[in-house]
Amino acid sequence: MGLQRIEIDKTFPFPVDRLFHHLSQHENLSELFSPIRVRRVKTGIDDPNGVGSVRRMALPLPMAPPFEETVTDFEPDQRIGYRITRGSPLRDHKGEMVFSSHGDGGSRLQYTIVFRGKLPLVGPLVKTALESSIRRGLNKLRL
Repeated sequence: MGLQRIEIDKTFPFPVDRLFHHLSQHENLSELFSPIRVRRVKTGIDDPNGVGSVRRMALPLPMAPPFEETVTDFEPDQRIGYRITRGSPLRDHKGEMVFSSHGDGGSRLQYTIVFRGKLPLVGPLVKTALESSIRRGLNKLRL
């Protein structure tokens, strides 16, 4: 099963600290991954949403089991890294959000997700749905 890659590079009119703060809050990610519901189930080591924190993600479908992602890297106003650690049709998953200042008081998000499907066609299907959802959510983001 081939490696799938999602790369999103987007600028925003609000400062990087506000963007980082909003996207580092696990529950706010429901806006990006709709219709997936996201909630923090384990608090991080130095920050509630930082390294070691775990979020549970669930589709609102009775037959779809939830899965969990664990934050592996957390540098305030700069970077968040995470990976799926439980219950997913994906493997070799890694996500990274890189934040930087852009223009006069704005911000930039470079968001990369890589993964493989555990079964044929799973990877490409997930990639299409996930990328569309994230782009739509980021376009609607108002802070």
